[in-house]
Order: sequence, then structure tokens, then C-alpha cells
Amino acid sequence: MRAPSAWPTVRGREEQMTVPLRDSVPAELGDVERELDAVVIGAGFAGLYMLHRLRGSGLATAVLEAGDGVGGTWYWNRYPGARCDSESYYYSYSFSEQLQQDWVWTERYPEQPEILRYLNHVADRFDLRRDIRFGRRVVEAAFDEQANRWRLRTDAGERWSARFLVTAVGCLSSANIPRIPGLDTFGGDWYHTGRWPGDGVDLTGKRVGVVGTGSTGIQAIPVIAEQAAHLTVFQRTANYSIPARNAPLEPAFQRTVKADYPTIRRAQRESTNGHPFPISPTSALQVPEQRRQQVYEAAWAVGGLRFRAAFQDLLTSKAANDTASDFIRSKISEIVRDPDTAATLMPLDHPFATKRPPIDTHYFETYSRDNVRLVDVRRTPIEKVIPRGVRTSEAEFELDTLVFATGFDALTGPLLNIDIMGTDGTPLREKWAAGPRTYLGLQVAGFPNLFTITGPGSPSVLTNMPTAIEQHVDWIATCIDHMRAHGLVRIEAGEHAEQTWGEHVNEAAHRTLLPLAESSWYLGANVPGKPRVFMPYAGGFANYADRCAEVAGNGYEGFSFAAG
Repeated sequence: MRAPSAWPTVRGREEQMTVPLRDSVPAELGDVERELDAVVIGAGFAGLYMLHRLRGSGLATAVLEAGDGVGGTWYWNRYPGARCDSESYYYSYSFSEQLQQDWVWTERYPEQPEILRYLNHVADRFDLRRDIRFGRRVVEAAFDEQANRWRLRTDAGERWSARFLVTAVGCLSSANIPRIPGLDTFGGDWYHTGRWPGDGVDLTGKRVGVVGTGSTGIQAIPVIAEQAAHLTVFQRTANYSIPARNAPLEPAFQRTVKADYPTIRRAQRESTNGHPFPISPTSALQVPEQRRQQVYEAAWAVGGLRFRAAFQDLLTSKAANDTASDFIRSKISEIVRDPDTAATLMPLDHPFATKRPPIDTHYFETYSRDNVRLVDVRRTPIEKVIPRGVRTSEAEFELDTLVFATGFDALTGPLLNIDIMGTDGTPLREKWAAGPRTYLGLQVAGFPNLFTITGPGSPSVLTNMPTAIEQHVDWIATCIDHMRAHGLVRIEAGEHAEQTWGEHVNEAAHRTLLPLAESSWYLGANVPGKPRVFMPYAGGFANYADRCAEVAGNGYEGFSFAAG
């Protein structure tokens, strides 16, 4: 283990030595506040890169991570079948050319263990672990207006202080466990996919029930069906899904990618969704039906998220979207042997891709297995969990194991799980009581020196996440460098800028079909009592990045500063 070292902290331009950071803090130091320039919460893709950038600028920085290792989402999501839905060669960092050239991905869509190996490699390659403290769950963060510092407390009672607080808590990290009556009486084991045991779960020979058929359930269900004696799937909302067509990456393809990374990364940054493939300029309604079907068949054969790019108006025209939705429903009918099951699996309540568009490996084929049963809980709702299984309004299902693939309290949940208090002691929970309000998804008025990586109001979950993360981290790091160069100690989003941006986010969403999916977690609809507000920015990643650059180029318009 590395010996603990003293960390300098910067106050204005003066440095002083503070209490050494340790992996564990002796009782006699329990009341000591560790003072730093910046604290980052979370050690996933965002937290690791943020630490790298801030440390490179000479800021004394610590990352506080609730888990026992790096990875963020990919540390916690270890459920069967967990893998990325962006392709591996661009679901990665672009900030280091050597890292790009050295790392070798094995599959088109990497599984969770491979992504976790990648992030551990990054942590080791850039010597990041020495500034990360694991097993530290931040429970409270309050802004000290007199000192212009954030004061934090962990669940172990440790106290930290920093000029800047950066949340890298992820958009999908707060597990949404449904409040089903009787769950505490269940005689078997139950798990949430977002908190899967690190050593796995043996489902061999078990009667398993899976609740939820979003992107996580669609990944997990085929794998669980192969392990379990019998699988019962409880579906609330039928979902569209495109086959992933996953396969090993050939060496020739890898060489081509590595030689062409500058072009690939530029295409990502200039795109709508942070992916390096273009969206067709053609409308689905401008081609003959036969040609349209050929385009869809070709896109289906390629698989993955590229299907969305088959025509340019699938998310802006309901008539155009209907052609894609009908095509996918026809595929479900072809794949699933039982007509009644196929009909239950066909989405009818929302247009294609207005909810997170899953990709799959033999998802629909799974329902033709003899050991799989589909239960439509819209028609026959779950009434309660009983000791031997689940009771719906129509029947009882005996189960040994329950798996909740019910997703997350997305975007706001990870932030509101921390008691964050801004100026005048205003809780963030109170400020966001009617839904999240931010400026650019980067800051919240009334919460100075707090930066939210991929926060609500930014493209976040509508993009390839590493692309969005790098853009945010670079903007934040450059902003802090600007402040230090000009002797500024405080930055805060203005109320007017926040309000105007919120109106623009809402307007951008309603230029698309996205708000039509009333059960979408983009709207918070999966969490009872959560305000129904469309949270991510749907105006396109490249447009958003240009706006952020424009704000910075205009002297950080919409933000106010204070000198120290």
C-alpha cells in the first residue's frame, strides 16, 4: 500500500499543509476536516477523467466513491447479460492517444467485466487511485457562503472541505426498487439488477421471476432463461428492441479504427448523439415503400443503435416513425412462435426510440422457449409478493428468486440522494420539488461552485456517455482554470439564465416525439411521485457543445463570479 502523503490545499494563492489523507481515519482524527481545492463524487467514467484534468491543473483533488473500486455504473451493474449498447471502439476515452492505441477491445458490444477492466486500466495507467477514497458515501454537502467552500460529510462521519464540488454520480446509479406490498415476506432471494452481488448469483434450477422489460431486462432475460429451470417475466410496458449483432472484433477492423481515430472522434463531437455514424438525410416518407423496407431490412441486419439513423425524421415525424414502429412489430410477429405472446410483446403505447432504445441478443427468441412465460401486468397487475412468489389479480406464481429490472431514479435521483444545501441553506431537493432546473446541465442557481457532470438539462443519456462526459469535464476544468487565472473564487449560474435554459430544454424536447412516451424514465415516469418533466436536452449534442463554447467565449455569460 502506498504510504499516505500530505496534500497541499490552495486558498487564493497561498498553500498550506493539511491533515494527510488516509485509507482509514483514526478515531482521534474523526473531527478533522480535510481541506482540498476540489472534491469529486464518484469514480466512474466521469470521476476518473475529472480527477485527471483537475490534478493536471495543479488542484489538490480527492474523489469520494461509495463502492470499493472504480467503475461507477460498471462497478454496480453486474447482472447477467450486462453489456454496453454503444460500440466499444467509441465507448471509450478520447483524451489520450496512447490509451486509444494500446487498449484492445474484444467485442463489438463489450460486457460489464471488460468495461470494468478498461476503467481499472485507466485508473492504474494515470495513477489515479492515490487520490481516490473508496467506501466513502457522501450524505451531506453544504455551501459555506462566508468561506466560499463546500463542506461535506460521509456516512462514516468524515468531514471534507473544498472550494469546488463536482458531482460525477452518474445518470443511472440510483436503483429504483418498486414498493410492492409483501416484499419483506418473500421466502426466496430477491435482487435489483443495479445492485447485483459481485460474486454473482447461481440461478441454476431455480424458478425465477423478472420484473421489468426495459433495456436492462432485455439484456438479462435471455441469459437468465438459459440458467433457470423456469422464468416468468412480468411486463408492464412492451418495448421495441433491435438485435445487437454482437461479435468479436477482427484484428483488421481494430487496425482500421486505430488508424482513423481522429476522424472517428471528430464525427462523434459533430453528431447529434455522440456516435460516429451519420443519420440519413432522407425522410422515411420520401421513398417508395419497397425501398423503405429494404433500408429497414439492411439496418436490422447490421443491428444496434444504427437502426435509428436509417432515416432522418424518425424522431420528428409521427408518420415517419410509424413506418419504423410497424417494421419492428412485424419482426416480433415473425420471431415469436405463439401469436398471443407476440401480440403482448408488441409496443403500442409509444413510438419507436421515444424511450431508451434497447438492443438485444435473442430477446424475442427467448419467449419461444418452453421454460419462459410472459405475464402482462397491465392486464393483470401484481397485487403483492407472497412468501412463495408473486400474486397478480389473476394468478399466483411460485418463485425461488425475484429479479427487479426496474431501472433507476434517473438523472435527479443520484443527486437528491445526497443532502445538498446551497446558499441560505436551501436544499436542492426543495429547489427541484417541481422538477430539475439547471443552466446547461452544469450548474444550479443558488449552488455556487457546484458542477454537475451530465446533469439534467444536458444531452447526457441521449448521447454516447463518454462523449458527453469528456465535453463536460473539459468545460468544467477550463472554467476553473479561468477562475484561478483571474483570482476568482466563486461562480454561480444566474436565475434568469437557468430559467431561459429550462424553457429551451422544454422547447427542444417538444420539437421531437420524445415526450409522447408517457411511461419513459426520461420523464421520471418510472418513479411514483416524481415530477413529470422531460429531463435531458434533446437539441443535439453538437448544438449543445457549441452553445457551451459560446457561453465560455462570451465571458461565461449567464454566470456570475466573485473575486477572493
